[in-house]
Amino acid sequence: MSDVPEVPAELARLRSSIDNIDAALVHLLAERFKCTQQVGRLKAEQHLPAADPQREERQIARLRALADSAGLDPVFAEAFLNFIIAEVIHHHERIANGDA
Repeated sequence: MSDVPEVPAELARLRSSIDNIDAALVHLLAERFKCTQQVGRLKAEQHLPAADPQREERQIARLRALADSAGLDPVFAEAFLNFIIAEVIHHHERIANGDA
């Protein structure tokens, strides 16, 4: 006999969907970072800066519009993208410095 209460079937189904979506997000982020690592190497080879504020602005505007059309809070989407951009820039700086 277990002390863990049985989870209703609908709750279990929804949690399973969430788990699958989380796994997909992790895999998508891994693919995204593989691409940005390549970008970082190209930037380092071409002696370009790690950050590209104009591109970042366009990407944020694009993501906010996508979020809005998908019913996701654009403020949350922007915060999420800003977190990713900061990490990418950090990676690009490490590559440019020969640390990666």
